Amino acid sequence: MTTRGDQILDKPLNKVGGKGLFIKELEVAMQEGRADFAVHSLKDVPMVLPRGFMLAAMLEREDPRDAFVSTRFNSLSELPAGAKVGTSSLRRMVNLRRNYPSLTFVPVRGNVGTRLRKMEAGECDALILATAGLNRLGLSARITSHLSLEESLPAPGQAALGLECRTTAEVEAEILNELDHAPTAVCCSAERAVSRALGGSCDVPLAAYATLDGFEIYLRAWLANADGSQFAQTEARGMVDDPERLGLLVAEQLRKALK
Repeated sequence: MTTRGDQILDKPLNKVGGKGLFIKELEVAMQEGRADFAVHSLKDVPMVLPRGFMLAAMLEREDPRDAFVSTRFNSLSELPAGAKVGTSSLRRMVNLRRNYPSLTFVPVRGNVGTRLRKMEAGECDALILATAGLNRLGLSARITSHLSLEESLPAPGQAALGLECRTTAEVEAEILNELDHAPTAVCCSAERAVSRALGGSCDVPLAAYATLDGFEIYLRAWLANADGSQFAQTEARGMVDDPERLGLLVAEQLRKALK
């Protein structure tokens, strides 16, 4: 299915309705019985789902890193001053502008193929895309280099898939739950708790990424204002049986640091 998020390409996502644009039509299809469940890129799923819907499973996470894509340059550090870097993510723009102030970051919307064509047409010198998306589309060869997690911390839920169904669809939910990857679900639940507590949306530059270390969750996150002039980062550890609590703790640390 094609959603409004796929169709409206001439405006930044945060100006036309945010992440929910990618899932609304799919939820309508489920309500009308035209679909039993939906598969989403988890980072595009709003932190609070509409009444009557739930995430029944989170699939095993792919490579969470951001990718640098260019036909002329090998990395961000090789780009000359004034070079244009295309991205649809405010998180990427704000964070990378701090490290590469001489570069120009421009909004580039559309599916991966559309963005690649825009770069090749000269609209920008390079793109920053999610590695997982390129891998899933069989376009790994287009990746010029990867950005380290330290250089570009991922968005909450990045590289994981979320399976959504109606709360009344008990049979579907039971089947989907069998596909749930517990380590991914624990980590992404912590990340999404950070975003939910901070009102995470396309208007909020925010990153959160969790990994498992034995029986602990290690959660890193940062928060900035829209122009990046204020920036706070933190990290914390918590037990795997309460990812929400850890996410709320980290959110509170970021909120206090940014005051």
